[in-house]
Amino acid sequence: MLAKGHTVHGKILDDETRCAHYHSEVDRIAIKFYCCDTYYPCYKCHEEDGCGRPDVWPTEKFDETAILCGACGHELTINDYLDCKSACPECSAAFNPGCSLHRHLYFEI
Repeated sequence: MLAKGHTVHGKILDDETRCAHYHSEVDRIAIKFYCCDTYYPCYKCHEEDGCGRPDVWPTEKFDETAILCGACGHELTINDYLDCKSACPECSAAFNPGCSLHRHLYFEI
């Protein structure tokens, strides 16, 4: 699916990148998976439709863009995302603070 000018894969429900697994009002980011350089809304979408070899972003690459705001299409670096206090720094749209529970699935901790 094309979301704000970016291709996002997975079971997407709307143009803010909400998916079949996470679809509350604040579930509006997609994550570019390090292993396949492809945006997915969540790890479950990547498990179902991804490359089959999940790998997390190493800390030395946290300055690369890997997070897509589903509200405005702004791409955040991983550092920006980890520091953003669950809101897009470009448009102020709220992100799901519960995503922090899954950081280990996306980023080296």
